[in-house]
Amino acid sequence: MSQSMAQQVGALIPYLRRYARALTGSQSSGDAYVAAVLEAIVADPSIVPRDTDMRVALYKTFCSLWQSIDLNLEEAGLGEGTEQHANRRLGAIAPLHRQAFLLVTVEEFTVKETAEILGLSVEETSRLIDEVGSEIAEQMATDVLIIEDEPIIAMDIEALVTNLGHRVSGIARTHTEAIEAVRKHPPGLVLADIQLADGSSGLDAVNEMLADYQVPVIFITAYPERLLTGEKPEPAFLITKPFQPDMVTAVISQALFFEAKAGARAEDQTA
Repeated sequence: MSQSMAQQVGALIPYLRRYARALTGSQSSGDAYVAAVLEAIVADPSIVPRDTDMRVALYKTFCSLWQSIDLNLEEAGLGEGTEQHANRRLGAIAPLHRQAFLLVTVEEFTVKETAEILGLSVEETSRLIDEVGSEIAEQMATDVLIIEDEPIIAMDIEALVTNLGHRVSGIARTHTEAIEAVRKHPPGLVLADIQLADGSSGLDAVNEMLADYQVPVIFITAYPERLLTGEKPEPAFLITKPFQPDMVTAVISQALFFEAKAGARAEDQTA
């Protein structure tokens, strides 16, 4: 890989990691797939042609490798345990319509670009995206805690999650308010900003919550690259400000989807 190509690809990696994590629901699994993409490009730089959109080509390479799930997991060296069990059901978790929806709403590709990435026609891609609407409508409603210090943004998020059929259990502006809200009414989902009103950290508040409660969390930030640093812990679900309503809808859908799957698996194991 030439230095120029390496620089272009490097600038896109934080966003590819975001997509991979939203797709798999796991930090380690998502990063394993991204690592496989980079290895493939190093081995054969021609798979990312210079005369094409680098971002489209990179995601297209990822989606091509995605079709070889077992091979990728074996090469990534993922061991036995929770991660392996999660990845065994990837085919069911992320069929084409979920991939198409995430590419359009979270990664903000056009339908035409998404069709190219997935190797589908524009018409088929549009149909797949439309199908997700009915799936989201079937999601079980839950209580949502919003951790956001900007009143207007908090109101927008509240309206959005309410329109999706969820209930807002509270809106917190600081670390202290967030912890108090969780103790008063444990939520089924948390939407958390990073920098809060009093200078405290939404990330610290969430880490404190997760020590006592198991709940899916979606982080919201204007600087996603500051969180996707390669150091642990890193968020599996990340929304970039300014965000579009469809982006929030898509990520909420993914987060609750994985939570429902995890709950079903736990019930199966105790049955």
